[in-house]
Amino acid sequence: MKPKFGVVVFPGSNCDHDAYYVLKKIFNYDVNFLWHKESDLQESEVIILPGGFSYGDYLRSGSIARFSPIMNSVIDFANKGGTVLGICNGFQIITQMGILPGFDGDYNKQLFTLAPNDSSRYEDRWVHLKINPDSPCVFTQNIKTLFVPVRHGEGKISSSDKSVLKRILDSNQGVAFYMDPSTGSVTDKY
Repeated sequence: MKPKFGVVVFPGSNCDHDAYYVLKKIFNYDVNFLWHKESDLQESEVIILPGGFSYGDYLRSGSIARFSPIMNSVIDFANKGGTVLGICNGFQIITQMGILPGFDGDYNKQLFTLAPNDSSRYEDRWVHLKINPDSPCVFTQNIKTLFVPVRHGEGKISSSDKSVLKRILDSNQGVAFYMDPSTGSVTDKY
């Protein structure tokens, strides 16, 4: 039996209809839009936080969306083991939710963040990604590489505590890494 999906819609989301279309029309899943001002997940078994620029990313990417009424339900769902996929701005929102490793419950003491790009500018280009074959991520199983667009100003995980990043890598929670297509090796230069 196929899972039921919920796609959260924030002001500024611009990929919510894309996610809905692919799930409904291409893969034939049952899917509903979940409005940010509501709290009902409509019996969704997988929650998608789509890309875009929620609330215009006025403070820090994802920081305002995290406080939308629907997010309390999403956080509770995730903490009970529910599957949540953050795409682009959706992942930026997830970093603000307090459900990833390195978060100790105090937003002032969060041990990692999404930092500005090395260029200090918004980046818009295509990149190659190498998928971690040991990752438990259900969305990337049997995928070895991807060629995807990046469009963000804050797109790299950063931490002053290197043990946090090591824990993420050691537990195989690092799903995709920038890859040099000429060698197939992982690189921090994207």
